Amino acid sequence: MTATETDIQHKELKTTSTDAQTSNMGEGSQQSAPLINSSGKAARSVDVLLFTTFFKIGLFTLGGGYAMIPLIEAEVVDKNKWIGKSEFLDLIAVAQSCPGVFAINIATFIGYKLRGRWGAVSTSVGTALPSFLIILFIAMFFHQFMNVGWIAAMFRGIRPAVVALIAVPTFNMAKEAHISLSNFWIPIASALLIWAFHVNPIWIIIAAGVGGYFYGKVLK
Repeated sequence: MTATETDIQHKELKTTSTDAQTSNMGEGSQQSAPLINSSGKAARSVDVLLFTTFFKIGLFTLGGGYAMIPLIEAEVVDKNKWIGKSEFLDLIAVAQSCPGVFAINIATFIGYKLRGRWGAVSTSVGTALPSFLIILFIAMFFHQFMNVGWIAAMFRGIRPAVVALIAVPTFNMAKEAHISLSNFWIPIASALLIWAFHVNPIWIIIAAGVGGYFYGKVLK
């Protein structure tokens, strides 16, 4: 696949997803339909594009799924504009609420939103494959690696950077979630319950969901 063909696919995918989003805004019943409806060779090209995009994200992500958020947002929301920021925030909330690995969950949701089942397969495999290959390689030679001084020092330097990779999307999500003086106590109380009282995060998610439902349905 040449660079020109890849650029064309990016433009087609971006244009098609933007048109579909605009159409779906006026037709709430079509929100669950894939944004990219292609067939034949065009469909395979889109699947390859989704796979390579998420393979690149998975390849350069250090620190777990949460550190992957700014990379996914940069590729999916800012660069390609496949989904909007508010919808991306909703997908993060759903991915966090579901069992399983966060990175795979959000990749699956985004892939399904764009291309249905095959899109979900493409993004999920693309996200998981780099980590699988790297961990497999490290596991085979772990002891030899950790005995090398410069490699151990490199990992010590990576750890503080990972904290920043996780902190940045946290602040961005807080801004997109419209955290204000009226509701800032919710994330603070949740964090304290998990950290100080060792409350299972599942109960926090359930309580937040129930509280949000009653707030939206009863109080509003």
